[in-house]
Amino acid sequence: MILVAGSANLDFVVRADHIPSPGETVLGRDFQTFPGGKGANQAVACSRAGGAATTMLLALGNDAFAKPLEDSLQGAGVTLLTQRAAQPTGTAFICLAANGENAITVAPGANGSLRPEHLPDLAGITHLLLQLEIPLDAVTAYAKAAKSAGVTVLLNAAPARALPPELLDAVDILIFNEGELAVVANHGGSIADCLRQLKVPTVVVTLGARGCVARHMDTLFLQASFAIEPVDTTGAGDTFCGGLCAALSQGKSMDAALRYASAAGALACTQLGAQSSVPTAAAVTALLAEQPQNNSPARLDALRTLCGLT
Repeated sequence: MILVAGSANLDFVVRADHIPSPGETVLGRDFQTFPGGKGANQAVACSRAGGAATTMLLALGNDAFAKPLEDSLQGAGVTLLTQRAAQPTGTAFICLAANGENAITVAPGANGSLRPEHLPDLAGITHLLLQLEIPLDAVTAYAKAAKSAGVTVLLNAAPARALPPELLDAVDILIFNEGELAVVANHGGSIADCLRQLKVPTVVVTLGARGCVARHMDTLFLQASFAIEPVDTTGAGDTFCGGLCAALSQGKSMDAALRYASAAGALACTQLGAQSSVPTAAAVTALLAEQPQNNSPARLDALRTLCGLT
């Protein structure tokens, strides 16, 4: 069973031709609200895209914004361990450009009330999935407790920040994108150079439309992306994280889990919203069958060059 401990936000999304530059006002078009937050997105992905039994520890306010988040999580089959907070439910404000790219500002609200003592009994939990949208001391305490209990700890180090050694020592699998890698590794070299700086047993770097790379112990894995028509990239990285955690919890090898997670993340780009775009496990399996040759030698060579591995 997977435990996700993290954030839940209600996303306010405006579609526009482009993301505004500093000081620029852009006239938007459609406006919608969607359930979001990195923790909640990843919990939905573990359950819906990965087909894994998933529980989530989260904090919500006593307000109207909480209900759509609870409904979305429970609708995806996630069991909730909810802490009620005096602060309002977390929110995120998203500008979505016509090319599918986005800019996001988060107001954490209730997410900031999660404390170390809120971690439940870990009996029956095999994998703990964490992010950095809740207090760092809580993330560190959860990771250390899980490590001591023999639970595999995955940390999506986003939003990126410098991480204390005691947290990194408790993490088994560290996941982030290329920009976040440079921040956490505190190194300006190639992706390969940054990977060498981190002593975590497994490090996974997502590279958007190009694919992903992972160092698992002393072995490197490369996974090319899947061909899709992007509509909205919001939540794609979270879907990747949830898909990866679910695949590993079900005993898949690292290379198979990376491939599964990449397919899930690609499909998330084809729909609007964060949790609403998370595909089903059946859809992920279908994409894997439709594109069995996406890891061609030429594409993997291009990834090696990108990562500084040649």
